[in-house]
Amino acid sequence: MANKVSKRDRTNNPVFSPFDELASEYDAWFDKYGSLIFFIEVQAFKTLLPSLPKPWLEIGVGSGRFAQALGIETGIDPAIKLVEMAKLRGIKAFQGRGEQELYEQGTLGTVFLIVTLCFLDSPLDVLREINRILAPDGKIVLGLVLKETPWGRFYQQKKDEGHRFYKFATFYSYDEVVRLLVQAGFVTERIISTLFQKPDNVRNMEIPREGYFPGAGFTIITAGKKDR
Repeated sequence: MANKVSKRDRTNNPVFSPFDELASEYDAWFDKYGSLIFFIEVQAFKTLLPSLPKPWLEIGVGSGRFAQALGIETGIDPAIKLVEMAKLRGIKAFQGRGEQELYEQGTLGTVFLIVTLCFLDSPLDVLREINRILAPDGKIVLGLVLKETPWGRFYQQKKDEGHRFYKFATFYSYDEVVRLLVQAGFVTERIISTLFQKPDNVRNMEIPREGYFPGAGFTIITAGKKDR
C-alpha cells in the first residue's frame, strides 16, 4: 500500500501534548470566534488541492477540522484527545509525532503542516522526516502565521502574556521557514496569502492572493523535494 506504516510500532514512543488538557477549548474555537477565519483559510487551501499528489497526510491533525474540510485521509497528532475528535470526523488519525519514523520511505504524495510548525519541538527534524516519507514528486504544504505579519505580532503578544495556547508557540519569519525547507531538502514552489483583515476584526470573506505578502495573516507555502 502506498501509505504503509513502518514496522516501528506507533505506540513504542510515548508522547505527551499540553493540548490534551485544552482539547475541548481548542476545538470550540472553530465554531465561535474562529469560524470565518477557518473558512477563509480553507478556501485558500482549496486553490491548491487539484495539483497535490495523493495519498495525503496531515501532521498535527488536531481535532480534524482541516483534514475533514480538505479531504485529507490520514493524520497524526501527539494529543490523544484531539486524535479521538479527529476520528469522530472520519479521519484515520493516530497518536504520534512528526519526527517519528511512522511511514516507509517514499510512500506519501503530500504532507500538510497546518499551523503546526510553530508548535514543533524540532521543526527541522520533522521536515527532514517528511522529505524521507514523500515520493520523489511529493509535496509539503505548510499553513503558517508568520512572525513579521500583523497576525504574527498579535499572537506573539499573546505568547508573551502567557496565553494558554500560544505560550507553547515559536513563530518564524518567511525567510526562516524557507531556510528550514532548504535545509530539509525542499524547494519552494508556490505561495498563497490570505487574511489581510486585522486580528480581532475579521468580518468579510476574502479571495486568496498568489505570492508572499507581509501584510497577510495566513501564508501557505508549497514545496517539492530538491533531488527529484
